[in-house]
Parts: sequence; C-alpha cells; structure tokens
Amino acid sequence: MSPFDVWAPRARSLTLVVEGTQYPMTQGDGGWWQPAEPPASSDDVAYGYLVDGSDTPVPDPRSRRQPEGVHQLSRTFDPSAHAWQDGAWQSPGMNGGVIYEMHLGTFTPEGTLDAAIGKLDHLVDLGVQYVELLPVNAFNGTHNWGYDGVLWYAVQETYGGPAAYQRFVDAAHQRGLGVIQDVVYNHLGPSGNYLGFFGPYLTEGMSNTWGDSLNLDGPQSDEVREYVLQNLLMWFTDYHVDGLRLDAVHALHDERAVHILEEFGARTDACAEELGKPLFLIAESDLNNPRLIQTRDVGGYGLAGQWSDDFHHAVHVNLTRETEGYYLDFDSVGALAKVLEKGFFHNGTYSSFRERHHGREIDPARVAPLQLVVCTQNHDQIGNRAAGDRISATLNPAQLAQAAVLNILGPFTPMLFMGEEYGASTPWPFFTSHPEPELGKATAEGRLKEFERMGWRPEDVPNPQDPATFASAKLDWAEAEQGHHAELLATYRHLISLRGDRAELRDADFTTVSVEFDEDSRWIVLHRGHTSVLLNLGEHQASVPVRAAGAEVLLSTVDGVGLLDDAVQLPPYASLVLARAEA
Repeated sequence: MSPFDVWAPRARSLTLVVEGTQYPMTQGDGGWWQPAEPPASSDDVAYGYLVDGSDTPVPDPRSRRQPEGVHQLSRTFDPSAHAWQDGAWQSPGMNGGVIYEMHLGTFTPEGTLDAAIGKLDHLVDLGVQYVELLPVNAFNGTHNWGYDGVLWYAVQETYGGPAAYQRFVDAAHQRGLGVIQDVVYNHLGPSGNYLGFFGPYLTEGMSNTWGDSLNLDGPQSDEVREYVLQNLLMWFTDYHVDGLRLDAVHALHDERAVHILEEFGARTDACAEELGKPLFLIAESDLNNPRLIQTRDVGGYGLAGQWSDDFHHAVHVNLTRETEGYYLDFDSVGALAKVLEKGFFHNGTYSSFRERHHGREIDPARVAPLQLVVCTQNHDQIGNRAAGDRISATLNPAQLAQAAVLNILGPFTPMLFMGEEYGASTPWPFFTSHPEPELGKATAEGRLKEFERMGWRPEDVPNPQDPATFASAKLDWAEAEQGHHAELLATYRHLISLRGDRAELRDADFTTVSVEFDEDSRWIVLHRGHTSVLLNLGEHQASVPVRAAGAEVLLSTVDGVGLLDDAVQLPPYASLVLARAEA
C-alpha cells in the first residue's frame, strides 16, 4: 500500500495533494483509494485530500502529524527513525505498582513532553511504577484536557509531536518507569473532525454524553473497528507504550457477538506475544461489571484492569463528609469497609443516584484486587468540580495522609494525580482553548449553567476559555520542598516504599483482605497478612481493639498514639501501620 492510501467509501472523487501538487486517486476494493501515480517521495511532506471536488484539502484520518493544527494539512512521520535506547527496560506488567496520572500541559511550566522528561527523576524518587499520560492525540487549540481529540494517530503538536513522544517514553524506560497512555475511542471532539467526509466512522442519530458514537456494529463498521484496533496497536509498536487506559468504555456501543473490548484484549495479548513483553489494557468504566476483567475463556473480555470509582467515592465521603449526588450512598465507614473487602460497593445493590440497582459482585476466584485501579483524586474528580479544587483545599495534613494510606496500602492498584503527593494547592479546573468564538462561548455558558443548577454563583466558576484558568492549573513545584507539603511528600515516599517492601501489601487475592470498623467511633482497620492499617476518621480520640503487644510501628502520621497490649489509642485523624507479631 502507498502511505497515502485512504479508506473513503463515501467519496465520489478524491485527489491527493502533496506539497501543493495534485495527484488523482482511484477507488479500489472495499472503499480504499490509491493515488494513480504515487508521489516520488513520502518523506516529511505536507499532504491532504480534496474530497468530491472541494478546493480545500482535509487531513488524513490516519495523520501522524498536524504541525499547523487539526484543520490544516497532515505531515508524514517515520516512527522507525527513532533510535530506541530502552533495550534494558523490562516491563513488570500490571502488577500493582503505583500509577501516576499526568497532564502534560500543566505538569511543567512549559507544558511539553521534553520538559516533562526533566521531572521524571522526581517520579523515580517517589517510587511510582507507571506514568499515565492524559490523552495526547491532536485537538483544536493550544491547550485542552485532551478529551476533545479528533485525529487519534497524531500526537498534539503543542506537546512536541510524535518525535518528542518517543523521546519521553524512551527516557521513562531508561529510568525504570513504564508508560500508560490514556486513549479515547468513545467520541471525537467538536472541532476538526473530518472523518465523516471519508466514511461512516460515526453512527448518525446515536450519541453519548460527549458526542456522536463510533460506528462499531453498523454497516461498513469492519473498517471502522480496524481503524481503532490499528490505532491501539500503534502505541505498543511505534511508541513502546506499556499499557493503555481506555476512556469511558461504557459509552462504546457495540451489539456484535464479539464486543470491541474483547477484541481489544485479544489483539493486545497477540501483540504482547509477538513483541515478547507484557502489554495491558485498563478500562475506565462505571458499570461495576467484573466481566471486563475476567478471562475470555469464561466469557470475559480479558482486559487486565478497570477503574473502581466506588473506592474514590467511599474515601472522599469519609474524609470530606460531602454527600451530594452520587456520594450519598457512601456516607458510612461501612461503605469504605465493603469496598476494601469486595472491590465494589454497588455490586448488585440499589444506587440512589441512578434510582436502580447497579453492578455485579466480584468472584474472588476469577478477579484479583490488583485488577482494580483506584485513587483518591484524578483529573475527573477534581476537574469536574465547579472550582477544580483538590481535597488539599479542605482537608488538614493528617487527613491528606489518610487518603494516601488508604490508597497506597489498600489491596488495589493505586493511582495518584500529579501534585497529590505533596498536597498541591493549585486547582485543576476544566479548561479549553477553542479558537472558534461560537464554540468557546457555548462551552463557557454550558459550564455556568451546569453549576448554577447546583447553587454556584457564576463568578465562582472559572471560565474554561480564560487563559488564566489554564494557567492556574499548572503545578507549583516549589511547594514540594516547603513545610507540610514536604512532610506529605515524605509520607508518600514512605508508603510507596512500604508497599514495595512488604509482599503481603501486594497480595493478589481478595480472600486475604479483612476489615474491622466502628461506625460510631469512626475507626477502621485493614488487615493484610501480618500488616494492619489503622485509621481514626473521626475528630475524637478512638480506642481500637487491635492487639499491639510486640508489634512494630511501620508508620505513624500524628503524635500521641498509644500502644496497649489489647488496644491502640488513636488521636483524631491518625493513621498507624503495624507489623503485628506472628501468633
């Protein structure tokens, strides 16, 4: 195939434009078009397509570069030109190592991949295993969360483009850090989507919360699925990525016998075998359905992991005491205990937010706790708040440490959101940079209306189109070395080190997890082998009936803890980790 071949079953005529020269194209089998006389060179050239006699060329659906933006010409990119230096990297697969969620545009002042390389040593010192990048595919504008992408094969040019992406992954691997890429296959952004010119990529008349749904099961959907599958594999083969986070898979509409997620899992496993290294997929899903992570031989989709929002909700409510909306059902210490032992809170139970029963129980014989990725903060849970405020804006340092203890020493795979490790005071609000005035105005007004219904004053909701909103989200790295921020960072390092040193804290079996709690006194104890994690979630001292005789204190986050033979006296908001003596 020519590098300029394109699938365009809807086109009546097609002309390739390369560096200003036009090349007529002819239609072949299956709706694929080829240049009648291919250009002499395909190395580092600008190109596009004139569809049905149009005077304005549009980008390639499989464009690898968009140097001038998503409405302009594509540019060729040779991924094999990079001389990889990561031969010594051995991915551990999805083994419970800590994940660090990063938005490139706000992680550093420069907001680029190359600048982020300069901060990788911080992550090595912190002890995380994987860096998870928010979406990097090409979007319109200069800055964005990344979920408005329209060209899935291209790396956003303001981040540095595809060559910089290869440098970033290479640098991470050389430091012993794996890379997970967040990818969005459930919708496309509102500006720069030309896929409909070429073929039936989207299902007309069927949409989800964010836009038109992808055509995964309708007429001519075989090529659409292959378009997505080839993109998925591209990250593994061309960019050496170790895993992918699949955005909002509950919004993927597919009624085929073999669901697209099952096909994702099978193709990933085949690619892993071919490349001779572990590769994995993690689904973001609010379905609480363990089928996603059960093996395909028992009817599952065979994905390695999925997010569990229930953990976040249970921790958030117990620390902040917020109970609005979907938080209401989690207003108890017992809800947190159930999540720690069962993985999901809603596992067939009634959800007051949804006004129906929700979820399915996890079979511990088929699903391991490490397959659930959990967090106490992430881009959604912070950014979808009206002001984009982190929990560090309302919780005291001891409570922030409790969030870290529950996340990192819990039975699941922990994920941190950038800056969380030092209690960043910078917010992370929703921000956009739509160049189109009408779209920018609609985005800002829609944000205001959404929160006005919740009682927020318009002046308290940041305008997502205001450059100052984006600037406010950039991390202030000087904080990490100051006062309680530095103390919290030391706590995070200690916790991650504990998780790595004690095998029972990485045990992949639900049956080894047990929890005790007292609803009135608001204490909870998580037992994992001979390690016990004790927390007093309340504002009064609590007496916890855990035998402390002969126990070694591995971590204490506040002063004044009392160790007795048959009980532990915990001050308000205290966290204590004990290595209990064997019976």
